[in-house]
Amino acid sequence: MPMTGTGALRQPAALRALPAEPLAAAIAPQGDRATIAEIQAGLLAPQAGTSPKYLYDSLGSRLFEAICELPEYYPTRTEAAIFAIHGEDIARRIGTGSTLIDLGAGNCAKAASLFPLLQPQQYVPIDISRDFLNEAVGRLRQRFPAIAMTALALDLSGPFELPAGVNTARRQFFYPGSSIGNFAPHEAVAFLRRVRDNTYADGGLLIGVDLVKDAAVLDAAYDDAIGVTAAFNLNMLRHLNHLTGSDFDVRQWQHVAFFNAAESRIEMHLEARTALTVCWPGGERRFARGERIHTEDSYKYTPESFAAVLAQAGFTADAVWTDDAGWFAVMHARAAAD
Repeated sequence: MPMTGTGALRQPAALRALPAEPLAAAIAPQGDRATIAEIQAGLLAPQAGTSPKYLYDSLGSRLFEAICELPEYYPTRTEAAIFAIHGEDIARRIGTGSTLIDLGAGNCAKAASLFPLLQPQQYVPIDISRDFLNEAVGRLRQRFPAIAMTALALDLSGPFELPAGVNTARRQFFYPGSSIGNFAPHEAVAFLRRVRDNTYADGGLLIGVDLVKDAAVLDAAYDDAIGVTAAFNLNMLRHLNHLTGSDFDVRQWQHVAFFNAAESRIEMHLEARTALTVCWPGGERRFARGERIHTEDSYKYTPESFAAVLAQAGFTADAVWTDDAGWFAVMHARAAAD
C-alpha cells in the first residue's frame, strides 16, 4: 500500500518502562480455522496486514472508549454535538417506533443518547466483541426496560443476514463514528450493499462520515500525545497471539500513523523496532527492522463523494448534517427502489 511519509512512532510509556524479555511463549490457538487462516495469510503477504476488526478484543474495545475521550480525537465529540444540535430534525426524518439496528455498537452509548428522541420499538446492537457487547446491553436494559433489545455478536466484514427475531418493519440502520472509513471505497460500497440487502422499502440508514480536513488535525487524532492510540494498536498483537498461537512480543513493535493525502486516508501500522521472527503453529514470518504490518485505514470523504458511495450501494442520501467547521457529517439515506 502507498505511503506518503515516515509518520509518527510512538510506544506507551508503560511499555517502554518494561525490561527487555525474550519473545513470548506461543500459546494454543483460540481462533477458529477460518480466522487463523485469514490472519496468517495477512501476515505472510508481501505487505503484511491485518483486518482492523482484530483491534477489538475486550481490552481493545475499552481502549477505544478511552481514545474517544482524548482531546485530539475530534470525531466522537463533533458527532455528539451534531446529534445534540440536530437531534430533533434527525428524529423527524426517521420517525419514532423504528427497529434501530446499531452496527458496531461498542458500548451502545451513541444509540442510547438518541432513545428519547427516536423511541425505537426494538434495539438491535451488533458488535464483534460478544462479552463487551453483552455487558453494555445488560446495563442498557436496566435504564430502558420498555425497549426490546436483541444483542447480536456478528462479524460484519463478510455477508450477514439478520435472524428472525429482528423485526422487518421500518429497519433503521445506525452506523455512527467514522467506522465506514475503515473500508476502502469499493469495500464500503459492498458493505453498504449488504446492509441494503437487510433493509426493506420502508427502512433507511443513519451514518457518520469523517470529512477531509487539515492533515495536522488528522495526524494528531490517530497519534495522541499520551499514547492511548498506540496502546490500542499494539494490543492487536496480543489478540493475534490469543487467536493464532503466535509469539508476538509487543515491546518489539511501535505505532505508526499518518495521513496519506493521495489516497485520502489515515493509515495505521505497527513497525518492527528490530529484525525479528514471529512464529505460530506451522509457520513463521521474518520482519526486517522498520518493516510494517498495516493494521487500519480510515478514509475521509466529502458529503458529495460519500453520497455517490451510498448511491452505488442502493441508498439515496436525503439529508446531511455537519458541524460549523465542516469536520464531520451525519447523513441519512433511504433504501432506493430495486
